Parts: sequence; C-alpha cells; structure tokens
Amino acid sequence: MRKRLIVSAAAGALALLLSVPASAAQAGPGAAGIGDPYYPNAGNGGYDVSHYDIRLKYQPATDELEGTTTVLATATQDLTRFNLDFVLSVKEVLVNGRAAKFTTSGEQELVITPARTVAKGSPLTVVVRYADKPGEVERGGYSAWLRTPDGGVAANEPEGAAWWFPANDHPTDKATFDVSVLVPEGTQVVSNGTQTTSSRPGWTRYNYRQTKPQATYLATLAIGKFDIRKDTTDGGLPVITAYSPDLGVNLGAAQASVERTGELTDWLSTVFGPYPFDTVGGYVPNVPTGYALETQGQVFYSPAQFARGANTSVVAHELAHQWYGDSVSVQRWSDIWLNEGFARYAQWLWSEHENEGTAQELADYVYNNYPADNAFWSVRPGDPGPDHQFAGAVYDRGAIAIQALRNTIGDAKFFAILKGWPTERKYGNATIPQFQAYAEKISGKPLGALFNTWLFTAGKPAVGSSGAASGSALAAAPGVAGLAPGASAAAPAQPKSWQKIQDTNTVHEHKG
Repeated sequence: MRKRLIVSAAAGALALLLSVPASAAQAGPGAAGIGDPYYPNAGNGGYDVSHYDIRLKYQPATDELEGTTTVLATATQDLTRFNLDFVLSVKEVLVNGRAAKFTTSGEQELVITPARTVAKGSPLTVVVRYADKPGEVERGGYSAWLRTPDGGVAANEPEGAAWWFPANDHPTDKATFDVSVLVPEGTQVVSNGTQTTSSRPGWTRYNYRQTKPQATYLATLAIGKFDIRKDTTDGGLPVITAYSPDLGVNLGAAQASVERTGELTDWLSTVFGPYPFDTVGGYVPNVPTGYALETQGQVFYSPAQFARGANTSVVAHELAHQWYGDSVSVQRWSDIWLNEGFARYAQWLWSEHENEGTAQELADYVYNNYPADNAFWSVRPGDPGPDHQFAGAVYDRGAIAIQALRNTIGDAKFFAILKGWPTERKYGNATIPQFQAYAEKISGKPLGALFNTWLFTAGKPAVGSSGAASGSALAAAPGVAGLAPGASAAAPAQPKSWQKIQDTNTVHEHKG
C-alpha cells in the first residue's frame, strides 16, 4: 500500500485529517476471538448480538441445507471489519443493507468487510445467505452436524452453531432466537422455545421462538421423523417432547424417562427457584452418540443414555442445567464447574428425594472410591484445562465440593444459595470467584480455604471424621489441610442410586 502512495507524507497527513472523522480514524477490525483462554478462537470482538433470525430449508435425503440468517447486533467499537463463526459455504453477505466483502480464515472464521465503517454504538444488521451439506463439513477433525437415517441434528458443546447458522459463538454473547425451517411434508423439526407450524403443498414450515437470552451452543436443531408430544406441567408450563420412532429397544426406556420432564422440572423448581424459560422438554433422535446436552428448554438425549433401561437421573442432570449453565452461563469455559458440578449434585439430590442414597452418602462413596494416587484427584474442577473440561472429576469431585459447602454452612444457608444464585444472575454470566463471594455473603463465613482445597488444588484432600455424627469423612472438616485423626473409617456402602448415576457419565463425552 505504501508503494502506491504518491503524495508527500505531509500532504497525505493533512488530507487524512481533513477527510476522515476522528472516530473513523481510530476504527479497526474486531478481534477474531472473544478472549477465552481455553478456546482463543471462539467468539469474536467488536460487537454484541441481541437477536438471531434463522430461516432454513432442508432436504433430509440429500443433506442439502439452504439458509438466510439475520444477525442483529450493536457495534462496541468503530468497525472496519469483523468476524462471525461459521463453517458452511457462504453465497452473499449484507451489512446494514449494503453488499459486503467476505472471506474465510482459519477453521471457522467468516471475515466480513462492510462497505462503510460501522460506528461504535450503531446498530449492526448482518444478513448471511448460504448453502451446503453440513454433514460433509469437518473442522478440527470432526463435524458437529450429526446425520441420522432421516435427517440431521445439531447439538454439541462447546461449539456446534457454526454448522447451521453464523454466530458470535461464545456463551458471553447471549441473544434471543427465531428459527424457521421448511422441510418436506412428513418431516418434523425440533428446536428451542415455543412452536408453531404452517403448511403448503408438499412442505411444512416449523417456527420456534426463544424469547429468553440463549448462548449459541445451547441452540439446537433436529430434522427428521419424530413423534412430537405436547403437554403442560401442573403450573401450566408447556412441555414438548419428541422421539425418533426407530429407536428400537431403547424407545420405551427413553419415553419412560423423558416423559417425566414436567414432574422433574416442578421438583427442581423447589430446589433452584422458578423455572427460567417459557417451555421445557427433551428429544431423543436416532444418533450413534452417547452424550446428552442441556440445549436450552429442549434437552438433547442420545438413545444410548437409555440402553440399560429408564434413567431419570440423566433427566435431572440436564434439567438442572436450565438454571446452572443455561440461565446462568459461564463467563469463560474454565468456570465449567458452575455448570457440571451443580448438575451432578442435582442427581445426588434427586437420589435423596427418591430415597436411594443421600448426597452425603454419595459424596462419601466417591471420596473413598478413588485412592489418593488415582488420576481422578489430579484434575482441578475449578480450572481443569481444555483437555479435561469434561473429565469425571469436574462432575464428581465438583459435587463433593458442593457437599462440603453444605456441611460447612448448614442446610438453611446452603439451599438459600442454591435458589438465590440463579435468581440474582438470571440470564447472565458468572465466574467461580463471583459464586464464592455470593456464598460468603449469604453464609457469613469465609470460604476461600474450602474452594481452594476442593476446586483449585490437585491431589486428594485430607478430611477428618471426628465430631461427625454420621461418621462421614466430609462432614466435620471440609477443606482442612491435614488428615484428621479417625479418618480411616470403613468404606461406605454403595448407595442404591450409584449405578444409575454412573450410567449417565457419558453426558460429558460431547467435546469435539
């Protein structure tokens, strides 16, 4: 560029000062990542999204997806260029009604250059038209679009949106959603939120509206043959469930579990406070995966979750995420304990509710089940690293940490925190230090040593049983630095719920 500059340096500087507004002179590209230390390329900088309008047409037989997504956002800086996370083939991009230049970079960056600089604070409307076969598109060695015998499914964590709509793909940039999908007559569509349908000869359009803020990885889409059922809870909350009819021997167990969604939602509302969304439900497509995912208001379950029979524990886990993970989302992926530790603990509370083992008994059993030299204790749930983000210790050691908190502050303060936290942080994001500060405020106790021991220190914490009426190794002194006398009690008996909880462990095998 400098070789083409033929005016003198002084004349060029004067021309720039006279012709370019001060704000535009400081304009530049938005960052290619939002700044998450685990996933540096996830999300983008320079703008904040408020709404996604996604209009799709899909041919299940050929996996052909055509789409137009409109992204409504606000520029957070003067923007000469910005990125969206997307992996499908793009045909056209408009920014604020004008054709924009676009290219791709890296594995998932759609780089957009608008015709005019977008001033900080200004509305940003981006229209992206695209067409591709998402099941054939791989990035980083995998595809987040799951092909099924009669269609396709998008459900993955920490990323999956890029296979069906362009997005600022990080939990800190939540937005509302309208999803409209045109499919051949006889094919059904499952997504998040309230549902309406319309028809024309040979085609059916499914419309879903999510009016509460939603992280992009919690948006889901399933297209194929489904038995879709609609009901309401006792309180009038709409419940939508759906099942592929070709689940074989797993169909009955899946229905026996997921059809209890309304019941479990009502029960969890007594633990975590009012349910935060407009609908609740779950769907089980015919996919070969083993994981489940807390997609917002409409949980994704793999049929493998029910291969050993009905299991309401996995339903309790994923529904607990509607409060811990969906309504209150992580600020950064290192805060994953705020999602998974509490969802696992909800399974323990459900075990208590069903008289199949108390949370204390489960905590004792986990603690005694792993010797000190087991790799389980090397994972720090409060900052496990991207390679161990969904390790079993984040779930089980993370749940022990919550039981240790309960033992330290007592049930009254503990359950006040379980309800108060998702109320105070509703539809927002949070960090573990913020949760600790909230727990200290409600309990009136310093909790730094407890959180540091159970969440941020590698190795098996040494705890004592002296003074514990139940004989629990955790009840007396959670978070102590040394082994207290009497800690070598006999190993506790296996709680009745243990195996069903273990059968849900594949819920965290969804990282691509």
